[in-house]
Amino acid sequence: MSEIPGFQGAVFDVGDADFESQVLERSRRQAVVVDLWAPWCGPCKTLGPMLEEAVAATGGEVVLAKVNVDENPAISQMFQVQSIPAVYAIRDGQVVDGFVGAQGRPEIDAFIGRLGADPMAEMIQGLVERRDELGLRAVLESDPSNEAVIIALADILVQRDAAEEALALLERIPETDDARRIKAAARVGSVAPDDDFDQELTSLLDQVKVDDEARQRFVDILELMGPDDPRTAAYRKQLTARLF
Repeated sequence: MSEIPGFQGAVFDVGDADFESQVLERSRRQAVVVDLWAPWCGPCKTLGPMLEEAVAATGGEVVLAKVNVDENPAISQMFQVQSIPAVYAIRDGQVVDGFVGAQGRPEIDAFIGRLGADPMAEMIQGLVERRDELGLRAVLESDPSNEAVIIALADILVQRDAAEEALALLERIPETDDARRIKAAARVGSVAPDDDFDQELTSLLDQVKVDDEARQRFVDILELMGPDDPRTAAYRKQLTARLF
């Protein structure tokens, strides 16, 4: 996926392979506009830059995902595209607005303006930032599959050693980087030993091939260490060598 230069990530290309993560999952955090276009489409070349400018002006409240319909037939079929340009606004994984054909700048500004800040999303973001457990639980009562709330609440639960409840919550949502990290913390524990797991990882290597629990713990520890830890890649290579 490539970002359009000059718009600081507000505008990006998306395809069949990453549509779910970059559009549907992202739409649970902010409004996503999908621009269905093709290189041979003249009106698309006029509409695209206006959409990009209007979206960039929202300061991150709205982002724009550009889809080349010639290269991404699955997305085209999903939207039942019959002509382009076609533009759709998505919130919480659902289409909430859209239009087909060329539009003027006033119509585009009005379209993007209707996707401004979501009061409920702002309230939830405030709860997440304050780590307000009671508030997050209240939201979850009315919206039991809200991904952002589940991630935040599970993280709080892990920090206060309520790992089982955190793991049960995370079963409600798809596997994401945040979910994997918090699951790993729930299973391993939030406090690293003095040697930062080196001794345990070395010991677990002798067990990973025959012991499922040892293998899961090894993987969980690497998840907590993260890709920026220079040891992670080396330990992953050792794990692969032991398993295969």
